[in-house]
Amino acid sequence: MEFVLYEVKDAVGIITINRPQALNALNSQVLDELDEVFSNVDLNTVRCLVLTGAGEKSFVAGADIAEMSTLTKAEGEAFGKKGNDVFRKIETFPIPVIAAVNGFALGGGCEISMSCDIRLCSDNAVFGQPEVGLGITPGFGGTQRLARLVGTGMAKQLIYTARNIKAPEALRIGLVNQVVSAELDEAGNQVKSAQENLLATAEKMAATIAANAPIAVRNCKKAINDGLEVDMDKAIVIEEKLFGDCFETEDQRAGMGNFLEKDKEKKLKVVPFKNR
Repeated sequence: MEFVLYEVKDAVGIITINRPQALNALNSQVLDELDEVFSNVDLNTVRCLVLTGAGEKSFVAGADIAEMSTLTKAEGEAFGKKGNDVFRKIETFPIPVIAAVNGFALGGGCEISMSCDIRLCSDNAVFGQPEVGLGITPGFGGTQRLARLVGTGMAKQLIYTARNIKAPEALRIGLVNQVVSAELDEAGNQVKSAQENLLATAEKMAATIAANAPIAVRNCKKAINDGLEVDMDKAIVIEEKLFGDCFETEDQRAGMGNFLEKDKEKKLKVVPFKNR
């Protein structure tokens, strides 16, 4: 792997797009390496993923314009399919994926973040779909996911104007879940930079998710994703099946058994009012 790094901390996998000299722009090789990394995640041990970009300036600045500039129509369509195949793989990956966005998330960078389940960003993050200024449309799912996340009108406005937005506005319109700033001590001195605190926050959230019943978490992701593709009557049937699928598993037996045991202990500790 030349441009994508992967490490595992307990049950959390951290994937880093490592091409900082090009602001982590997505070329064909980066997309191929991302596809390979996701294909090789050990789902028996890893329960949540964090996706981020190397360097202080950029999460992913977009698709590689140098590579795209000479493409024919057929090659352009094929490049779009390559990106969409990888991003769809992320979106439908069995376990949750958290995007930790620092700096620029433009074009393909905004699109790959939207393929993740949850988006956290540093306070210097910048999002946008600038493609129309380059004479193209968003090609890695931007016209579809942005509208689903922030609403049709806002998505059209951002795409048609090619305007970039900063972290506070991204939070306001629902593009990101949380904005993370630098961590300061009581005297106001910086303990962690915004980027360091962002990754720590993402890893902490991923660890919280990883500590929950893995079958239930996976089924929740599938229920939400699949349910959004159909009408409500069909969606609740999807939920019913995935709900039922959790039963007779070790996760369900242990989770409910622990709850009942704690509830039993709690009741035993209650002193009747007449004996107080």
